[in-house]
Amino acid sequence: MEITIRPARFRRPEETGDDDAETVRRLVRALAEVQEAADYVTGTVDDLRRDGSGEKPYFHAMIAERSDGTAVGLALYYYVYSTWAGRPKLYVEDLYVDGDLRGTGLGRRLMAALAREALKRGCVKLDLSVKTDNKARDFYSRLGLTRSGTWLPYTVGGSDLETLAASG
Repeated sequence: MEITIRPARFRRPEETGDDDAETVRRLVRALAEVQEAADYVTGTVDDLRRDGSGEKPYFHAMIAERSDGTAVGLALYYYVYSTWAGRPKLYVEDLYVDGDLRGTGLGRRLMAALAREALKRGCVKLDLSVKTDNKARDFYSRLGLTRSGTWLPYTVGGSDLETLAASG
């Protein structure tokens, strides 16, 4: 069966018509289940529509689908800016391939599509983060991705984010 990769479509929440928001949410949830983190998925279909549509969406996505229209893979990404390089970077937030299609080259095809998009947009790099226990680390290494030196990701959210915002 042929699989194509295409950009995801999002309509604004107040608009009517078909889009890919429900499909993207399903695939994001499937990824979270593989990572045993489904409880952390709190974003809604309307959140995806709001933030994935409009003149300046917060994120973009590519969907891999079978010829019958069944979505079997997802690459969700956005752009960040490297002040050191003076150029944008493409950041991969989520990459997912259905379990029965892992090892078929679909993940590589999704990453290649992201790389083409990065080059088309003048990006100097393609970045992503991987949990230390993620089995996909070997896959990323085979594609030429390397751990980013001594850099460690940090994050702040929830009440700590509110506390930080209210400080000084």
